[in-house]
Order: sequence, then C-alpha cells, then structure tokens
Amino acid sequence: MNKQATDIFTAFLKKGKNRITPERFEVMEAAIEYEGHFGADDLYIAMKNKKTDVSRATVYNTVELLAQCDLITKRNFGDNLTRYESNYKKQSHDHLICIDCGKIIEFSNPKIRKIQDEICKELKFEAVSYSFNIFGRCKSLEDCKSVDPNKKSNP
Repeated sequence: MNKQATDIFTAFLKKGKNRITPERFEVMEAAIEYEGHFGADDLYIAMKNKKTDVSRATVYNTVELLAQCDLITKRNFGDNLTRYESNYKKQSHDHLICIDCGKIIEFSNPKIRKIQDEICKELKFEAVSYSFNIFGRCKSLEDCKSVDPNKKSNP
C-alpha cells in the first residue's frame, strides 16, 4: 500500500471524524492506481473482478472522500456522468473530448499554466484548482470511435 497516500487519507479521515476502515484504504489504493478516467461503478466492478468484498456503497462514499482530500479529481466531460481520475503523483493535464464518440485525449501545455497564472495575478486571485476541457469532434472517421458515422454531420 502507498504510505504517503495512506498518510494523507488517514489525516483527512481523522480531521473529518470519519471512520478509518481497511475497506476505505482498499478503495483508495484501487482509485489512485486506476489508469485513466473512471466512474464509481467502474471502480466497483474492477474491484469485484479482483475478488474484493468491498460494497458498492463503500466505493461510492469513499471516492467522494478521496475527491474531497484531493487524492483523486472529480471530472465531468459534458455527458452528465461523474468520472474521477487519480491526482496522486500525476502531472497536471487538460482534455480534448469528442462530442460524438466520447473519446478523451489528455494533453499538457505549459502555455495554459502560464495563462492561468497571469490571469490570477492580474485579477488578484489565488487558484486552488482548474479544469480545462476542449469539446469538439475527432478530425476523421478513422480516429472517431463513434458507432454512427452519420452523427458527424451535426454542427
């Protein structure tokens, strides 16, 4: 188990007077190790496939706690689904989201961070976090995972 993440989560749980249980740490470990974006149900299914006894309710409740203590980030990519991704030891990044097939491409560009810093300085604002998502369409049908290629004709 990851000691640093465990220490962060333990301190957070104690501060909020939340119960400290082995199941919560099992969820924490699965969440911070999960590759890519996931819903609470995705995490639950992945854990069940590894023969865990953690309940669905524990997974849902724990991912919310993990998001509150910044070990994972809550994301919404415009499809009314809540997804999460690990923050733990991960480089800050942004997203391109295809509105047809839902494909998500992660990217990093230092210019975006610089613009954020300049805007905050100019407006005397201290950023705690930010999210930058670009919604569009895959450039070619070959790149798009969309099942219905006719959707491409939508404006």
